[in-house]
This record gives sequence, C-alpha cells and structure tokens, in this order.
Amino acid sequence: MAATAVRYLRAAGAPTTVARPVESLPRPDLRAVRDDERLPLDPAEFRRVLGHFASGVTIVTARDEAGPAGFACQSFASLSLDPPLVAFMVARTSTTWPRIARAGSFCVNVLSAEQGELCRGFAVSGADKFAGVTHDEAPSTGSPRLAGAAAWIDCVIQTVHTGGDHLIVVGRVEALDAGAEAEPLLFHRGRFGGFTQR
Repeated sequence: MAATAVRYLRAAGAPTTVARPVESLPRPDLRAVRDDERLPLDPAEFRRVLGHFASGVTIVTARDEAGPAGFACQSFASLSLDPPLVAFMVARTSTTWPRIARAGSFCVNVLSAEQGELCRGFAVSGADKFAGVTHDEAPSTGSPRLAGAAAWIDCVIQTVHTGGDHLIVVGRVEALDAGAEAEPLLFHRGRFGGFTQR
C-alpha cells in the first residue's frame, strides 16, 4: 500500500526526496466496494450518528507552484511518537488534495475558538481562501502557517493509504509549536462550539 501511495505522489509531481522511484498511480475509483458488499446503511443516518463524536478543527495548508492552498479538516489525529507522525483524511474528490500532493508537504493549523469564520471560508470550494488571511511560512516546509491558530504542525508526506472514498495521508512531523494559551474550536453535530473545563 505504501508503494501505491508513493506512486500517486510521484504522479502528482511531489518532490522525489519524499518518494521512492515507482511507476505512476492511476486516479482511484471512488467505489471502494461492490453494491452487494455494502451494509444497509443510510448515509444521512451514518453522518447523524457519527456527528455525536466531537472533534477539534484544523486547516491543512500547503504551497505549490500556483501559490497557497488549504482546506478545512476535522479528520486529523496524532499517529506515532517515534517516529513523530500525524494523519489526516481527505476526500478523493478534493480539488485541494492534488496540490498538497504536488507540494509533498503540509502544515496542520489547529484552530482556536475564535476562528469559526476562518474555518467556514476554507470549507468552500473554488473561492480564494487566502484572501485577507494573515499567514507566514512554516519553518521547515514553507507551508502557510495561519495567524491566530492554537497550534501548528509542519510535515512532509510520508505515505498515503486508501480508505473507501477518502485517502489517509500520513505526515512526518518536521517542526511544531503551540501559540499562546487558546481555547480550541470544536465541531459537534454540525455546529462549532467551545470547551468548558470540569
């Protein structure tokens, strides 16, 4: 599976320093299983039930030859301490993912409680998401680091796995830091919220 991911990255134009030499990967088929293999689940019910799992919210950014790119991402997690790895999930239909793949690196910006509108701006497709957004370059990869984020994690792409209609992107952490003490932005049942200590 790792070789498949590397082939995809090379086909997308990612730097060869992050990939081993292999042949290109064709665009994945969005249908992961046959109809007769599917469980009888209503997609709306699946989303409703899974929406009860509260999560933090991030914006994953990268910089390719066309400039900065990014998308709002709720599916992010730490993966390994040694080596330091994180992962995020992205839809195969994403128009931003091929740009991140070409860059071969990304920065995860963990949003603070005041950044709900910023998140909404990065959740739309086709707009200039960086218009009026203050950012600088992450120290290792040069990926956009957004002002006001609670934390940032600067990564190079290590591998990509398929997961149904999504891709699971694993990044090796090159640099990271947390900003001033900031409350996190949380997402639960389709709405943004905050955190209260108990």
